[in-house]
Amino acid sequence: MLKNIDPLLSPELLKVLAEMGHGDEIVLADANFTAASLAAGKTLIRLPGVGVQRTAEAVLSLLPLDDMVRCPVAFMQVGGEPDGYRSAVQREVIVSIGTTSGARPDQCEAMERFAFYERVRSAFAVVQTGELQGWANFIFKKGVIAEALRA
Repeated sequence: MLKNIDPLLSPELLKVLAEMGHGDEIVLADANFTAASLAAGKTLIRLPGVGVQRTAEAVLSLLPLDDMVRCPVAFMQVGGEPDGYRSAVQREVIVSIGTTSGARPDQCEAMERFAFYERVRSAFAVVQTGELQGWANFIFKKGVIAEALRA
């Protein structure tokens, strides 16, 4: 155990977060996500007893979101629903993201399912949670922690 580190963050997940560079992306996926095939060749971490909101809080307690892009957060759009629809879990995670990282809801981009899958293929790592609510899949783009530029 380490001080001030969320105990949900296993050594393997801490290593992944530390190894990610600016612009790298990490996927938080629900229990039904096709993680093994889409994460082929990447690190796949399973957190079977934990929901996606709790996982997002833990990850974002350490991971800075990229403030150089319009939308550092993407989530899978719920199929068969009108544009702008967000499930209860999606709304909860987006509120949590705002509290944990300061990202606004308009910085969270809904992506069509197959476009989301394609983006996952270039992600740094995938974390598959035990979330049973469908469509509870998110991508976070890592930012930087830096000193101000010196003139």
